[in-house]
Amino acid sequence: MPTLLALAPLPALAAALLAPVGAPVVFFPPPLRMTLTLDVPSAMLLGASSLLWIGAGAGAAVYLRGAPNAGRFSEWWLLTLAGSLGVFMAADLVSFYLTYSVVSLAAYGLVVHDGTFAARRAGWVYVALAVLGEAFLLMAFVFMAQAAPNGRLLIRDAVAALPVSPWRAASLTLLMLGFGLKLGMVPGHVWMPLAYRAAPIPAAAALSGAAVKAGIIGLIRFLPLGMAMPAWGETLAAAGMLSAFYGVAVGITQDNPKTVLAYSSVSQMGLLAAALGMGWAAGDPAVAFGVGFAAANHVLVKGALFLAIGAAAASAPNRWSVLAPAAFLALGLGGLPLSGGALAKLAVKGEMGQAIVGAFAVLSAAGSTLLMLHFLRRLAAPAGLEPAVPSRASLIGPWLGTALAAIAVPWALYPLAQAGTRFGALTPGKLAAAFGPVFAGVILFAALWRYGERLPRVPEGDIVVAGEAALGKTVACVAVIERADDWLRQWPVASLLLLTVTILLAVALLAWH
Repeated sequence: MPTLLALAPLPALAAALLAPVGAPVVFFPPPLRMTLTLDVPSAMLLGASSLLWIGAGAGAAVYLRGAPNAGRFSEWWLLTLAGSLGVFMAADLVSFYLTYSVVSLAAYGLVVHDGTFAARRAGWVYVALAVLGEAFLLMAFVFMAQAAPNGRLLIRDAVAALPVSPWRAASLTLLMLGFGLKLGMVPGHVWMPLAYRAAPIPAAAALSGAAVKAGIIGLIRFLPLGMAMPAWGETLAAAGMLSAFYGVAVGITQDNPKTVLAYSSVSQMGLLAAALGMGWAAGDPAVAFGVGFAAANHVLVKGALFLAIGAAAASAPNRWSVLAPAAFLALGLGGLPLSGGALAKLAVKGEMGQAIVGAFAVLSAAGSTLLMLHFLRRLAAPAGLEPAVPSRASLIGPWLGTALAAIAVPWALYPLAQAGTRFGALTPGKLAAAFGPVFAGVILFAALWRYGERLPRVPEGDIVVAGEAALGKTVACVAVIERADDWLRQWPVASLLLLTVTILLAVALLAWH
């Protein structure tokens, strides 16, 4: 089974390339009816995710060679893949919730695969937040179904009825909370660094690149982007910007390359949420095209960078053959000219505007460059290499194929972003504008190299570590209270306390009289 994992996404890739946009496909009679459809944003995400799952599947086959629990890993892998790709096509509330739940819960098996305490701890945190997010979404879907005309469960009907729904505020709040947890928006980001660090490299690549985009397609599908709702949109944008800068601030304190990439995902998903929020505030439904394209670029780039960690270990004597193309992809997340990341910045630039949000977007691009340079530094260090796996040289092929897709596919998809032409993206003015934040990030990295040792070492998971410490103290207090309760329950003590209370009541009565 592991040797065939790379073939499993091929039908989804064919659907992304060949299926007619907007034509629904209906399976099963009511009440089990499942409706699938594709629009342009979901087709881009489906195609990019399929390519990543193919590359990661080839890497997983190498990783699992000779492993005693390869079959179990493959089962979790295929379930996660089915949910990850199905969520882009689901067109009704029940189908979306089913596929979303599959990708969220089945990924637990990939996170805990190694069986170490760190992996189990990461799995506990991950599944707890996954279930919490699904609970938020289930409540939101119930409210939306109640408001939909004639109880119709198609997503487009439920969203069309949302602006006049009596449960609009509750629905929108729950949608942003549920999908925000999937995107890893602060403070619900804590599962990302723990899960991506614990999962095997191929699984981390697929989860960070493809599976997390269930949150992006959820926001695109369920938010009424065509209706200007400034307060709601600006709230989402503010939360996204907080995540964008928080991910950079904590990421530069990390030493492990996988953890650095995890905090980079926190930052990048925050930026995409901010772009969606600004488009929603303006009532511009076209924001879905730009954000869908930027998310598709992130699918391939982030997956390729995770695979680069394994490829660097495979080519340890000649790591620069991996580091050079990885550097181009990594700096592309900051908008390096000629990269897919530069196209992604152009695709959402119009939504960010020229005011304060536009300035924050430029600063975040410089921060992304800083964080990616820090990642490359950690990857180049011997301590950044992952433990060797059987036939590790075979990891080069999956990495190289995914890296080439990450370079070429964004240029092929760019016209679908409705942000201009390929030739227009190559004008001197736009190339110069893209280079500015990258140069600023290089300057910041020079300062980090010089003074970085003075930064505090933030543990992986940051907030959850503080929560665990508080939980430990709480458990200790509870234990003390339980011991005290056991002591008080002893009859002599209880009798003495009862007698004392009786005497106090008698004295109080005499004093009152």
